[in-house]
Amino acid sequence: MNDDLIGASIPRIDGIEKVTGSAVYAADMKMPGMLYAKMLLSPHAHATIVGVNVERARKVPGVRAVLVGKDLPYRIGLYMVDKPVLADRKVRYHGEPVAAVAATSEEAATEAIDLIEVEYEPLEAVTDAREALKPDAPLVHEDLHEYKYVKGVFFPVPHTNIANHFKLRKGDVEEGFRRSYRIIENQFYAPQVQHVPLETHATIAHWKPSGSIEIWTSAQSPFAVRNLLSVALGISHSRIRVVVLYVGGAFGGKAGIHLEPLVALLSKSSGFKPVKLVATRHEEFKTLPCRQGLHARIKTGVSKSGRIIAEEIEYVWDAGAYADYGVNIGRASGYSGAGPYDIENVKIDSLTVYTNKPFGTAYRGFGHVELFWAVESQMDIAAASIDMDPVEFRMKNLLAPGSMTITGEKVTSHTGSVKKCLKQVANEIGWGKQSSPKSAGRRVRGKGIAVLHKAPAMPPNTASSAIIKFNEDATADVIVSGVDYGQGTATSLSQIAAYALRLPFDRIHFVWAKDTDRCPYDWQTVASRLTVMAGICIMRAAEDAIDQIKSTAARALGVEKHQLEVENGKVFVASDPSRMLDYKDVVMGYMFPSGNSIGGPVIGRGSYVAEGLTNLDPETGQGLPALNWTYGAHGVEVEVDLETGDIEIIKIVSAFDVGRVINEDLCRGQVRGGVVQGLGTTLIEQYLYDGEGHLLNDSLTDYKIPTSKDIPREMVQILIETPHDKGPFGARGIAEHPMISVPSAVANALFNATGVRIRDLPLNPERVCLALRQRTK
Repeated sequence: MNDDLIGASIPRIDGIEKVTGSAVYAADMKMPGMLYAKMLLSPHAHATIVGVNVERARKVPGVRAVLVGKDLPYRIGLYMVDKPVLADRKVRYHGEPVAAVAATSEEAATEAIDLIEVEYEPLEAVTDAREALKPDAPLVHEDLHEYKYVKGVFFPVPHTNIANHFKLRKGDVEEGFRRSYRIIENQFYAPQVQHVPLETHATIAHWKPSGSIEIWTSAQSPFAVRNLLSVALGISHSRIRVVVLYVGGAFGGKAGIHLEPLVALLSKSSGFKPVKLVATRHEEFKTLPCRQGLHARIKTGVSKSGRIIAEEIEYVWDAGAYADYGVNIGRASGYSGAGPYDIENVKIDSLTVYTNKPFGTAYRGFGHVELFWAVESQMDIAAASIDMDPVEFRMKNLLAPGSMTITGEKVTSHTGSVKKCLKQVANEIGWGKQSSPKSAGRRVRGKGIAVLHKAPAMPPNTASSAIIKFNEDATADVIVSGVDYGQGTATSLSQIAAYALRLPFDRIHFVWAKDTDRCPYDWQTVASRLTVMAGICIMRAAEDAIDQIKSTAARALGVEKHQLEVENGKVFVASDPSRMLDYKDVVMGYMFPSGNSIGGPVIGRGSYVAEGLTNLDPETGQGLPALNWTYGAHGVEVEVDLETGDIEIIKIVSAFDVGRVINEDLCRGQVRGGVVQGLGTTLIEQYLYDGEGHLLNDSLTDYKIPTSKDIPREMVQILIETPHDKGPFGARGIAEHPMISVPSAVANALFNATGVRIRDLPLNPERVCLALRQRTK
């Protein structure tokens, strides 16, 4: 019965609520006496705040609170504590909140915002991360040397715009280059892009007269919100309650903390009334975080036989105005930054740099979409330099059991197989066979390929926990604090729970709302780690619950505990299955015919902390940063219009070593969705600025994402299972990975079709058309 659960394509448990509109999101909620908040945004990318006059705003009927930066002497940040609640003394990007109002209606709040007068003194803005590195560049944060941050893990450079400098050193790079047959050096660029979740950020906060705070929010990680708020405001964790209901997409943009501190402080200032703030789509673009930009420089030395001898890489991350989360993207890209290759000599410098732009945060792939844009484009270029097939070149250099990663981790048979991914993709895409037709009039076809890897980017002490409690009818409530914001994890975790508890799937109740007062701890819902870590916790909680069930049943049946088995919601004597009790006879305690009772309500608990991880050496980057690695590969066939520069994706094949499939349809759905999102980055998405740092395309009118018309003609998903020794049933995460290396695979196919190599994203028709024209000159 239960043996078929793992790998089964069980429909999503949240599907009916979502498609019928009965799912409740933060923006749907309304509380008695609730006020509505609006923000005043900076019209400048960089300016001193000379003065703020709020007197007229305070007089608007219905206004209950008006706050400006000087009222809020707090800084917020997960890794780098650099972000004010409202801009104080100066603004650092176009769209930064300068003031906020809470009123009895949205109309009153908007009217009051329009009456706030701010006097600015514009400052020179720095909008290019490379320019920000220069000694004479304007400083975005003059007080960087005073900020708190996670010491020993991140390394800001005082009195510069460098929020973090990650270093990795393996072997002797200069000696490696001296031994190289060819040395290839290139530069690549990936711009900032927006997450564009269906649901914008939304928060309701109620600061109560007792001093406790309750928050309902569209966050990915309720315990992270609670912790950051506690630290910033100096309030005990026990006095802060954070509740997350349904979340309408996030892609990393709702990790960490965003609107919650401002809304809580407005509630306090308004006479302890609940306050609601829902971001507009314009604010989602201008005010809330985006994905960081990246300037990459890669120098690769290869032997005549095709081995990579040395690699030197510089990543310059455009963090935007704040880097509270961005510093960890720079770190993760540093220890992953050479790709899944066995390279003896590597030098990587990954710099997270402040600029006067909207700030970056986590985004699906956590920097790997951007870094693999550079790495996998470079691999094709390197292969061409020695006239070697790109697949053959990769196969010669990919990690395999016995290899050593760039941080000193030994690859084992449990690590996964990137070579299997590449082989199967190459076979399915018809690598080595000419596209048919190769050309048709002004349209030509080509094929490209790229590989990838990613590990969860998280501290060595990252922890999760789970509780399983039974109801009177022996249905089981599964309680974790990881948030399912669209990825389908709740269904997968329910399958794990049903299997581990030996219960039918329909007797599992996954508790949807996440509540820091009622749910067990979980670090964050990021890094493609939830199925793995929460899955382990659920299995341990189930084991604990079954042990309790067996203990009570053994006494009831007069046998030893080890003589019992469980299956299909029943506990029975293994040698005589007719001696049996239903779970419902046991899970609330067992009562003998005499009325005497034993046991009690069964509550299983499970916890897990990431095992075997270490901090990395600050000078060499050596250490063990990864709980597991997920490997993958994409193969793509494109058709290019030589006159317009339009690229059509004919077919894309994606293979991932997932360890063990928990829910096949959900895995395939993740791959399809990630690929299409990756095509957005590849073909159309980018933030555009004028010369003064003003964001020009701050709406879906001017910022485009893929639609159903942009989906490739054919999409193939290949799921490889090399079990990981630490995952539940051997599973690894797959949520972020499908987006990674899509841009480089398409760019390699574009080159194969046209001979044009483009090094800046996106590959939009204008850029491709201009490159084609340049080729013909």
